[in-house]
Amino acid sequence: MAHSKQALKRHRQAERRTVVNRGRRSRVRTFVRHVEDALVAGDKDAAVAALKAAEPILARSGQQGILKANTADRKISRLTRRVNAMGAAE
Repeated sequence: MAHSKQALKRHRQAERRTVVNRGRRSRVRTFVRHVEDALVAGDKDAAVAALKAAEPILARSGQQGILKANTADRKISRLTRRVNAMGAAE
């Protein structure tokens, strides 16, 4: 356990940030799942709308450090490619 005042404060801050980040990470997963559900259902319009909603959430999570920036970019890229391939198949 931390002994100095600074270390104790850092410990308290880390606990608060952990709770906030857990909620943000859950929100990211929810938005990604909405896109994937629309893809599985074969609903192009819903998939495009879900991707449009998920993209800024993913990008922001990469900037804030919730996800690594490259991970967020990769997820956006792969989801976009899957949605676009869905349109080409029709």
